Order: sequence, then C-alpha cells, then structure tokens
Amino acid sequence: MSDPADERMLDLEVKLAYQEKLIRELDALVRTFGDRLDHMTRNFDQLKRTIDSPALPQGAGSEPPPHY
Repeated sequence: MSDPADERMLDLEVKLAYQEKLIRELDALVRTFGDRLDHMTRNFDQLKRTIDSPALPQGAGSEPPPHY
C-alpha cells in the first residue's frame, strides 16, 4: 500500500509539470502576437507616412478630364 503523502506529492508534481508546459506555450503565443503587433504597427506607420507624403500624386481628382 502506498503512502497518501507520496500520492499527494506525485499529484502535485504532475500538476506542476502541466502548468509549466502551459506557461511555456502561453509565453510563445504572447511573443508571437507581440511580434505580429510590432510588424503591423510598423506597416501602419509606413502607410500613414505614405498617405501624408506630399510627393504623392493626388489622383484623378486633381487632373483635368481627358477631353480638355
């Protein structure tokens, strides 16, 4: 017959192992989302600079119609 304290210790060790694994997985997920957020922020900032740039042609609205 096994000691109840040994069984309890084993249960706690198993739970700890699962928690450590989950923490590693969640950490990887948070890092992935952080990297994606950084990438999207850089893209957004670049897009804003491109839109605000005066060097861009203003498009068809500022050009005279072709029949002129």
